[in-house]
Amino acid sequence: MRVHIQLDDELVRELDRRAGARGRSGYIAATLRRALEDERRWEQIESAVGSLEPTGHEWDDDPAEWVASQRRADDRRVG
Repeated sequence: MRVHIQLDDELVRELDRRAGARGRSGYIAATLRRALEDERRWEQIESAVGSLEPTGHEWDDDPAEWVASQRRADDRRVG
């Protein structure tokens, strides 16, 4: 779909420097996809805030040891 947008001259110069005049659309599309995915991830993170109880976890006493034990138990890890 074609979309008409307005950009200031400095922004277009920077865009052309990075993407080339013939690569504008692809560069803008890739950048927009990344930005939208970032926003979706933040929305998911924010929606999950508070979903865990503040206490009562097996990692409460020693979080670093709990992480280490999880890593040791994972046979896919090397080293």
